[in-house]
Amino acid sequence: MTEVMSQHPSFRRGGSRGAKRSVLKRFERIELLRKRGLWKEGRHLTSLPKTKPEE
Repeated sequence: MTEVMSQHPSFRRGGSRGAKRSVLKRFERIELLRKRGLWKEGRHLTSLPKTKPEE
C-alpha cells in the first residue's frame, strides 16, 4: 500500500490567478526600460536598474 502525501496550500496555484506580480522577469524589465527611453543598446543584461511595473 502506497501512502500519498498531502500538498501544502501554498504550493497550489488556484487562488493566485490574476494576482498582480511585484517582480518582473528580465525580458519584461528590458521592455519596460525601452518604453521609458532608459535602455541603451549594448548594455549588460545582468546589472539592470530596479524597475517598478506599470500600473
